[in-house]
Amino acid sequence: MAIHGTLTTMSVPDLLQFLGVGRKTGTLKFSRGKIIKQIHFEDGVIVGSTSNDPKEYLGQVLIHYGKLDEAQLQAAMEVQRNSGGKLGEILAAKGFLSQAAVLDVLRIRTLEIIYDLFLWEEAQFEFYDSQPLPEDLIRIEVQPTSVVMEGIYRVDEWARYRTLIPSDRTLLELGPGWTSSVNVSKDVRLILYFVEKHLSVAEICYQVHASAFHVYSQLCDLVSRGIVRVAGEAPESPAETESLPELPKTVSDLLRIARSDLKEDKPEKALSIIQRVLQQEPKNADAQRLLLLAEEKFVKQVYASHLSPRAVPKILVPVESLDQKQIGPQEGFLLSRINGEWDIESILSICPFREADSLLMLKTLAESGVIGF
Repeated sequence: MAIHGTLTTMSVPDLLQFLGVGRKTGTLKFSRGKIIKQIHFEDGVIVGSTSNDPKEYLGQVLIHYGKLDEAQLQAAMEVQRNSGGKLGEILAAKGFLSQAAVLDVLRIRTLEIIYDLFLWEEAQFEFYDSQPLPEDLIRIEVQPTSVVMEGIYRVDEWARYRTLIPSDRTLLELGPGWTSSVNVSKDVRLILYFVEKHLSVAEICYQVHASAFHVYSQLCDLVSRGIVRVAGEAPESPAETESLPELPKTVSDLLRIARSDLKEDKPEKALSIIQRVLQQEPKNADAQRLLLLAEEKFVKQVYASHLSPRAVPKILVPVESLDQKQIGPQEGFLLSRINGEWDIESILSICPFREADSLLMLKTLAESGVIGF
């Protein structure tokens, strides 16, 4: 029996319980904008999950859990680009961590991918009955009921977090009672370092390679203890405030223009239009399919005519002047990884962003004179 719809008609808890009680085997697919997640079932038991969200890639999760640093990930990704192979096996072969440690983190990631779905307010879903499992799936065996209980707990916690920290643009500062001798873990101390640097919550999430839920949890604890306090809100990034050209308002017309731009080899223009469609309709399947094609064409075009993957970017303006150029949190992360030694491929390998998004930001920064090669 085919099952499909949106989260406004059937919630994540209801879906998981329905498939568990029905002892279903197959794949439950969720799509929202650029992100696609899948939960795999066998006889009603959750046996794995996959995601195309760069923040949930293995390397990002390993950094978050302190198993790896960015330089080690970059070195392993270089080997993978040149020779192929699975990242986990490369990391083990290079002696960065054991295969057992990789598997432990992969199992944790499997559940985190699912828990994040509980915080989605809208998405499209479809269940593919009896679809074979991916050959490289890291298997777990978890009853849907236990996942639902944890997921509902996170929904409640997320609502509480938002009362203390209202948005990703929230800025915090060290409280009056702050002392460097406060007893906190290593990862919390890193977050405090970024609070002291006046980074927004979004920027902190990128810097520590962690999910918003994880960072909000730690920040809210610090706020409750008086160690940090809310100090204001960062301005909207240029991408959120820039004026867009006058275009038709109907989705069908916008998609028609995007297809025409792709035929005329203008993938960057097509991407901006598709993004507009996905802002209006995150579940639009036509826009999601067209996005993948536009991203692929854009990446090829950039590497062919603008940026070489082996080009080494350099910052051309004083760091203290960057705020005046309205650098957003993602651009800020990219700039902080430009060290005069890493090439574009190396920088992109440790970024929690899609390749097309990263290249577009680098291209924009180069055109505005912030970076050069």
